Amino acid sequence: MRSKFKWIFTLIVAFMMQFSFAQEKTVTGVVSDELGPVPGANVVVKGTKRGTATDFDGNYSISVKQGEVLVVSYAGKKSANITVGAANSYNVTLVADVEELRAVEVVGAVGIKKKQDAITSSNQVVSAKELTQAANPNIVQSLAGKVSGLQINTTNNGVNATTSIVLRGTRSISGSNEALVVIDNVISTAGVLQSIAPELIESTNVIKGMQGAALYGEQGRNGVIVVTTKKGAKSGKLRIALNSSIDFEEVAYLPVRQERYGQGWNGQHVSYENGGWGAEMDGVVRPVGLAQADGTYIMAPYSPIKDNIKEFFQTGTLFQNGISLSGGTLKDGYVLLSANKQNTAFVVEGDLLDRSSFLFRAGKEFGKWTIEGNANYISSRTETTSASLFSDLLQTATNIPVERFENSGQSGHWTSYYNNPYWLRDNVRNLNRSDFVNLIGTLNYKLNDHINFNYTANVQVSQSNGLSYTNGYVDLLKVGGGNQTVVSKFDALNSNARNFYGDFLVNFDYMLTDKVSLKANIGNNIQDRMSQFTSVGGDNLTVPGLYNISNITGDPRRSNSYTRSRRFSFFANVDLGYEDYLFLNLTGRNDWNSAFTGGVKDNYFYPSAGISFIPTKAIDALKENKILNYAKVFTNFTKVGNASSLGAYDLNSLYSTANGYPFGSLSSFTPNQNPTSPALSPEFLTTTEFGVNFAFLNDRITFDAAFYNTKTTDLITNQSTSATAGISTLQTNLGEATTSGYDIDLGFTPIKTSDFGDLGLKWENRLSYSHNKTVVDKVSDTAKEIALYNDSGTGVGIFATQGEEFPLIKGIGYQRDDQGRVLIDPVSGNPLRTNEYIKLGKATPDYIINYNTAVEFKGFRLAAVMDYRTGHQFWSGAKDWLSWSGHLYESAENGRSGFIFPNSAIQTAPGVYTENTSVVTGGSTYTSYLNYFSNEYRAVVENFVLDATAFKVRELSLSYTIPTKTIEKTGLSSLRVGVNARNPFIVLPEENRSYSDPEQSRSSGNDKGIAVRGQYPATRTFGFSLNASF
Repeated sequence: MRSKFKWIFTLIVAFMMQFSFAQEKTVTGVVSDELGPVPGANVVVKGTKRGTATDFDGNYSISVKQGEVLVVSYAGKKSANITVGAANSYNVTLVADVEELRAVEVVGAVGIKKKQDAITSSNQVVSAKELTQAANPNIVQSLAGKVSGLQINTTNNGVNATTSIVLRGTRSISGSNEALVVIDNVISTAGVLQSIAPELIESTNVIKGMQGAALYGEQGRNGVIVVTTKKGAKSGKLRIALNSSIDFEEVAYLPVRQERYGQGWNGQHVSYENGGWGAEMDGVVRPVGLAQADGTYIMAPYSPIKDNIKEFFQTGTLFQNGISLSGGTLKDGYVLLSANKQNTAFVVEGDLLDRSSFLFRAGKEFGKWTIEGNANYISSRTETTSASLFSDLLQTATNIPVERFENSGQSGHWTSYYNNPYWLRDNVRNLNRSDFVNLIGTLNYKLNDHINFNYTANVQVSQSNGLSYTNGYVDLLKVGGGNQTVVSKFDALNSNARNFYGDFLVNFDYMLTDKVSLKANIGNNIQDRMSQFTSVGGDNLTVPGLYNISNITGDPRRSNSYTRSRRFSFFANVDLGYEDYLFLNLTGRNDWNSAFTGGVKDNYFYPSAGISFIPTKAIDALKENKILNYAKVFTNFTKVGNASSLGAYDLNSLYSTANGYPFGSLSSFTPNQNPTSPALSPEFLTTTEFGVNFAFLNDRITFDAAFYNTKTTDLITNQSTSATAGISTLQTNLGEATTSGYDIDLGFTPIKTSDFGDLGLKWENRLSYSHNKTVVDKVSDTAKEIALYNDSGTGVGIFATQGEEFPLIKGIGYQRDDQGRVLIDPVSGNPLRTNEYIKLGKATPDYIINYNTAVEFKGFRLAAVMDYRTGHQFWSGAKDWLSWSGHLYESAENGRSGFIFPNSAIQTAPGVYTENTSVVTGGSTYTSYLNYFSNEYRAVVENFVLDATAFKVRELSLSYTIPTKTIEKTGLSSLRVGVNARNPFIVLPEENRSYSDPEQSRSSGNDKGIAVRGQYPATRTFGFSLNASF
C-alpha cells in the first residue's frame, strides 16, 4: 500500500513540476521578412495582454505556457500564429500583406491620422529609405523626382542652395505658390526642413490634393509637405545609431565657348582684353594679361584650353556625421537624443558651411494622460563670396591659363576691364551665423474610448547676424581705358524672430451603427509671428579691414524694421464611413488674419468636401478578384484663400518718406502713392479633383491618376490709376486665372522576393507623368498684362498676360513673314527687330516624367531617380553675356565673316517677301562682324531664350547591408555601407550649350524663366556612406 502511495506521490510531484516548468518556459526566436530581421514586430500571447517587441536584430524573448499561441504582427505584413510546443525557439518569416499596408494610418493635416481608404484627395508618402538612399543632406532636394506633380527647382546653387517647392503649378500671380511645410504637426519653413538631418525623418507625406490640405485654410492653398521625425526605437530597447558620409563635389558643366579665336579685339591679339575677338589661335607663345608685380608677363601658347575657367573651381567636400540614442515605447516612456554635424566646402574656395543640429524627443503615457516633447537646436555658420564673380570669370578667352593668375591680384589680372575672380573671391566676403531653437510640446487626455483632447504648442526662436564686406582697390594705371577700381564697403545686420503656434483639438471616434462610423475633430489654432531686423553700413573705409561704422566716409546706410502678424482660427473635420468601402470627409475653417485689420473684413471661411469609394470591398464580384485586387475612386471640392501678397501693415500704411521738401534736415512725408484698397479680400481658389487608384496582381502593378482644376478669382494686383487720383497704383482684387492638370503614376514590380522559389530578389519601379498649366483669364479692368520682372537693360521680362499661360517670357524678337522667315534689312543686312515685346516662351513645362527604380537582393540595394522635363523655355543670362564679347560658340562656328541669315526673307514689294539668298548679315570685315554680334545680335532677346528641356539623373546609389551573423561578434547589430552619386548625368538640348541649368531662376518667386548670369554652374557629387547601430 505504501508503495502505491509513493508512486502516486511521485506522479503528482512530476505533474506539478511539469506544470511549474510550463509556467516559466521562455521562448525565443527571430522575426524576419524577405529582406532580413524585422525590428519592432509585436509578439503577443493570444487572448492576453502579455507581449513584447523584437529588437533591432529581430530577436524576441517571451514567457509562455506550452499550448499557448503567439501572434506575431508588423505593419504591412500578414500576422503569423505559432502554437508553442515542446521547442524553445521559434523563428518567424512574415510576408507582405497589401491590405495591411493600406491599413497603416498616414499623418495628414493638423496631425489627423487616416487610412488610405478614407483619404479623399491625392497624396503620396515618401519613405525614409527613399529620402536617405543617396545621402543628400538637403531633404527638399532629395524629394526631387520622387513625387508626381511636385516640382522642386534648385534656383541658385551654392554652399547653402536655395530651392523652390511648387505642387501642381502656380495659382497666383503676385502671391506665394510655395507648398506649406509642416514638421511634427507644426507649420514650419522649407529653410528649417533643409537644415534637419535626413536620418531623423520617419516619414514624409506629400498632400497634393487641395482638399487634403484644407484644414490649414489659407496657408494650405498650395498643398502641404507633412514631415514626421523619429521617436524612440521601435523595439523599445536602447539603440545607438551612427551615420557618416563623405561626398566630393565638382562642377558638372560650363558654358561651351568658342576655341578658334583667342584673346584680343578686332582681329588682333591684345594681352589685356577680356574679349575673344582676337586673331585665330596659332599656338605661338604670347604674353597674357597685365604685367605682374615684378614687371614680367605670364607667357602661354596662343592655343585653346578646354574648359579653362573650370580651373578656378576646386573639388568640394561634404562631411556628415551623426549619432543618435533611442529607446523605450510610448507606454513605458521613450527618448531619442541625436547630434549631427555637417561640414561643407563648396567648389569655390573659402565658401563654407558648418552646421550642427541637436534633437531631443521624449514621451510617456500616464494613465489617461500622454505627454510628448520635442526640442531641436540648429546652429549654422556660412562664409561665402559673391556669385556675381562668375560674370567676371565668363569674360575669359579660351587661351588663358586661368589658374596661373590666382596670386596676381587686380593689378596683374588677365584683363584690365574686369575684376580678377580670385581677388573677388578673397576680398568680397559674407559671414553669417544663425541659431534656431524649436520647442514642441503635446499633451493628450483620453476622456474615454470615444473622446480625447489634444493640445500642441510650439515656440520657434531664431537669431542671425551677418557681416558683408568688400575691400577696396584703386586702379592707378587704367590700362587700355579699363578701370578696376573697387570701392570698399561693409554692411552688418542683426535679425531675430519669435513664432508661436498652438493647436487645440477635441477628437471624437464613434460607431453610430454596426456599419456607420464617425470620426470628428473640432479645433482652434493660434499663430503669433514677430520679427525684427537692423542693419548698418557704409562706403569708403578709412582704415582698410576695419569694418566699423565709425570708419566710413560719408553718410551711413541704416535700416530697421519690426513686423508682427497674428492668426486665429476655428476648424472642424468630420469623417463618416460606411462599412469599409465608402467614406465622406467634410472640413471647414474660419481664419482671422491681422493683415486685414483696418479693412472692410478680417475673417473668411473655407470649406471642403470629399468622398472615396472602394469597389473591391463593396462589390462581391470584385472581393476575390485575382486580377484587380484593389480599386479606389475619389472626388472632392475645396475653396480656400490666398492673401500672401498682402503685407502685415499694407492696409494701415499712412505715409511715405519724401525728398526735396524745404524743411532743412527734418524728415518729410507724403501720402502713400501705392495704397491698398480697404475692401481687399484674399484671392479665392475653388478646386475640384477626381482620382482613381488601382492595384493588379496583388499589387504587382499599381495605377494612380488624378485630375484637377482650380479657378482663382479676385487675384491681387496693382492697378494703375489716373493722374487725378493723386496716387500711382492701387492694390486691389481684379484678376482671374485657371490652373488645370493631372498626375499619372504607374508602379510595377516585375520581380518579387517570393518569385523563383523565394530567391529574395526584388525589383520595384515607379513611373509618373504630370502636367499642369495656368492661364490668365483676366488681369484687370484697365490692362491686359502686368510685368513681374522687366529688365530694360537686357530687354527681357516675365509677364502675366490675359489669355496666355503664366509665367510668360517676353522680349524683343525678330520680325517674320507669314512663313516664319526672319526679315532682313536689304541695306544693312541686319535682321529686323520687333518694336514691341513679343511672346518668346513660357516657364512651365508641358509635362514632367519621373522614374524611380530599386533592385534589392541579399542585402544589396541599387536605386536610381531620374526625371525629364520639356515644353518650356528660359532666358539664359550666360549666353547673353558671352554674345557681345566674342566668346559665343556661334560667333566662330563658320569663321568671322558675313553670312546669309538662315531661314530669312526680304521684302520685295509691300506685303511680298522672297527667300533671302544674297543679302549678307555681318558685313564683309572682321570689324563689321564684331559689331553685328556686339550690337545687333545681342539686342534681340529671342537669341537667348532657349529650350529648357532637360533629362537629369538625380540619384544613383548602391548599398550593402552586412548580414547580422557576420557582425554579431563585433557588438554591432547592423552595418550598411554605400556609394552614391547626385546629379551625375544631365542631357540638355543642342541649343543650350551648357549655358545654364534650366532650373535656375533669378528668384524663388513667380518670375521663373530667367537664369541670370551671376549664378554658379550646376554641380554633381560622388560619395560614400556608412551606417551602423548597436
